[in-house]
Amino acid sequence: MLQTNPFSILAETISPLAMQGFIFAMVILIAAGTVIQMIHHKNLTYFFNNAKKAKLAATKKLGIGEKTSIIAKTTVVDIGTTSELGFGKRRLAHVLGMYGTILFWVSSSVLVFGYTGIGKSNSEFWSLLWHIGAILTCLGGYWFWFFLRVDVSAEAHPWYRIIKADLFVLTLLACATFGLAWSYAQYNGQVGLSFLFLTLFVLANLALFGGVYWSKFAHMFYKPGAAIQKNLAEADGSRDNLPPPADAPEQFGLGIKREEPKHY
Repeated sequence: MLQTNPFSILAETISPLAMQGFIFAMVILIAAGTVIQMIHHKNLTYFFNNAKKAKLAATKKLGIGEKTSIIAKTTVVDIGTTSELGFGKRRLAHVLGMYGTILFWVSSSVLVFGYTGIGKSNSEFWSLLWHIGAILTCLGGYWFWFFLRVDVSAEAHPWYRIIKADLFVLTLLACATFGLAWSYAQYNGQVGLSFLFLTLFVLANLALFGGVYWSKFAHMFYKPGAAIQKNLAEADGSRDNLPPPADAPEQFGLGIKREEPKHY
């Protein structure tokens, strides 16, 4: 099953052009939802204004090489490994979910556009990546949902409490879960279950990509920009109008360090 392209089997009943059109439609939904959210919440205006303030408050002018180095380091370390979360279970869950999702989405596009349709060969490599991506997404997502959510662990809310901010992770998990279930049912020739899970898979994708405006989906675009801007501000001395760190030693005892954090 892991090396079988589920979209190739689906092409026997649904045109590959329809699948490709669906992917284009999802990309349009992402772009439209992100732009509308940026306009409504004025995120882009905030970033531009903040960049202007930082330029005026800078104590050092960075060259192109320095800026490129900072951006590259931020992309690889801060963004690529979610270093802001520190070391621990929460960071590992996010990394699993992030790279699993990237694998899932990229391999879906490659399989649909490159290996689905009449005369197209099967790619065991990309089919395997598709399944691995979905599995990693489920591992990271369910681990986060059931064991690591701050509002549940720290504020004594039940695990099934759902708010608008949970829309992204839940629809993402639904996509990966129903995608795997559809692939399994289709591979085993279970027509009824295959159709059911395919329908749920499609609906989950519509909810995920169509709900960008209401979910945290667009944060995937904001957070890299914010991280880069923060590190540039540290390097040029503007520091987002914050004072520099004190050189004085700690004088107030262990404080919150007396007990290791359990929920963050």
